[in-house]
Amino acid sequence: MFNEFKKFIAKGNVLEMAVGLIMALYFGGIVKSLVDDIIMPPIGLLLGGIDFSELKVVIQRAVPAVVDGTGQVLTGETAEVAISYGNFINTIITFLIVTFAVFLLVKGYNNLRKKEEAKPAAPPAPTKEVTLLTEIRDLLKK
Repeated sequence: MFNEFKKFIAKGNVLEMAVGLIMALYFGGIVKSLVDDIIMPPIGLLLGGIDFSELKVVIQRAVPAVVDGTGQVLTGETAEVAISYGNFINTIITFLIVTFAVFLLVKGYNNLRKKEEAKPAAPPAPTKEVTLLTEIRDLLKK
């Protein structure tokens, strides 16, 4: 099993996979920034100044801690509980852009492969017998 593992690593599959994962991670970050910082602000402005990342339905409001005059905490702080559907909208737009970019990449790759497959293969070299018969034919024509 160890030898099989060494062969697997030696083929480069692991390295290619690692490079692909790293590129996908940073590509996702670039697309997220594109959506959050470039696409959504104009859309929010067109819709009346809405910041999609702040759209949410509050289920329970945050309650600050109550402290008496001596600094003793009477009631603890309660965090806000909300459904952030604006972030969900941003994530959907990011997903659509990433899938469209991957679609274009795959389409370009498939077109490149089709062009390579469409190139006619060079005809095979004639065998010695065919070459000899061609020479004999040419000599007989003379």
